[in-house]
Amino acid sequence: MPARALLAGLFMFPLLCCAQTSDSYSCDDVSEHRQFDFWLGEWQVTDEAGTKVYGNNSITRGADGCLMMENYSSVEGFTGSSLNYYDPSSEQWHQQWVDNGSSIIRLSGGKDGSAMRLAGTIYYLATGKAAPLRGSWTPLEDGRVRQFFEQENEDGEWVVWFDGYYQKKP
Repeated sequence: MPARALLAGLFMFPLLCCAQTSDSYSCDDVSEHRQFDFWLGEWQVTDEAGTKVYGNNSITRGADGCLMMENYSSVEGFTGSSLNYYDPSSEQWHQQWVDNGSSIIRLSGGKDGSAMRLAGTIYYLATGKAAPLRGSWTPLEDGRVRQFFEQENEDGEWVVWFDGYYQKKP
């Protein structure tokens, strides 16, 4: 009998040790997790004048509000996705971006006034080179969101990498 009880205990241990605790954390109830909500929605991405269309972007929430997911597609067939989340342990927002063959981006930062500002590194898959990258998402008075990115070049100068204006789709 003791061997059978020990065997049963060994089979049950993984279930008991790894079960979710009754402690809960609601991202919806923590204001920092809501700081990037202005970016949620279905968007058409254009130049500032709205005359040149770059593509479409869908920003949704997941994991009970603890995660924002981005799915971008350009008019030329370029696609990319990112996961965005607030980490209470670092008190920062993080973005992990991967696209269909050109780059991987890792950014961290936070809210600065009305804008979200993140900085980190872009890694180019084809060349194996990396460079500092920084970006901002700024809600505009007309309901659009401006996404502005700069990359540091070999001379240490920051140059525009992307400048897009998000207009909500009807």
